[in-house]
Amino acid sequence: MTADKISTVRLGTDGPLIGVQGLGCMGMSEFYGDTDESAARDTLDAALEAGVTLLDTADAYGRGANEEFLAPFVAAHRDEITLATKFGLVRTDDPGYRGISNDPAYIRTAVEASLRRLNTDVIDLYYMHRRDPAVPLAESVGALAELVRQGKVKQLGLSEVTGPELREAYAVHPIAALQSEWSLFSRDVERSAVGAAAELGVTLVPYSPLGRGFLTGAFADAGQDLSPGDFRQNQPRYSGDNARTNAALLEPVHTIAAAHGVTAAQVALAWVQQRAEVHGLTVVPIPGTRKRGRLTENVAATRLRLSAEELALLEPIAGQVAGDRYPDMSSTSAAREE
Repeated sequence: MTADKISTVRLGTDGPLIGVQGLGCMGMSEFYGDTDESAARDTLDAALEAGVTLLDTADAYGRGANEEFLAPFVAAHRDEITLATKFGLVRTDDPGYRGISNDPAYIRTAVEASLRRLNTDVIDLYYMHRRDPAVPLAESVGALAELVRQGKVKQLGLSEVTGPELREAYAVHPIAALQSEWSLFSRDVERSAVGAAAELGVTLVPYSPLGRGFLTGAFADAGQDLSPGDFRQNQPRYSGDNARTNAALLEPVHTIAAAHGVTAAQVALAWVQQRAEVHGLTVVPIPGTRKRGRLTENVAATRLRLSAEELALLEPIAGQVAGDRYPDMSSTSAAREE
């Protein structure tokens, strides 16, 4: 690699080489308050300059607006990036509604809509955003495999599935990536999915590796410190007494950051990279940001190494976190672990 670009890893067992850190683009369109689109476009440029080549979106983000926002950048740099999007979270005109569909007919409709919004002929990595246990997994993955045969999708991914579900899906068609929440605050994925991913050669793509920003140490009470419209105000572990309790858990993170002359966010991202090494797993976290400066900070974390002693100091944090990561955990893999 060049001095100014991050290292690369292979996506799945036979996919492209991608930067060891990706970019979550969700917040450029929704959930974290108003976005300066010019600054967001500049952040996309900075990502590519740094070797961040996996761009992550979904049809649910902004109800398609995030895919449309990315389309011009995708067109300008199609051969340089690996484009990931998702289907499965269904949204309507009711802003509070969140449904899930894994039905094959729905999948065929969803992929065409995403291809149109992204203005591309093929999606590099297509994820099932959430699992609907009412639809046999083999039917959903079978429909996705057909998209691969048709040349509309190159590789398949799953999100928030258990280890047994990952193995079941892989038996139908190879799965390149598993996207699940994984951070110092959220380690549900280690129950069964991490081991299955390592065994199968599936790349783990941790979303919210910074705990939706909380692991940066930027705020102690989401209800007081976040702007109107920020969805974190409704997340149990980031509001009220839970937020204050969890902020206190960051003391060792800040101590380690000070010792290295880095930020708390960089320590949290380095932990994810090194935790994956323990499991013999390829990992590509996708911290989200809309700002070039934050992107540069996140990328620098790929070069930070924590000592065994420092990792030991961080180990107990997740077990002490107050509050769930979502108000309703029913659609997460944690709800289906045996």
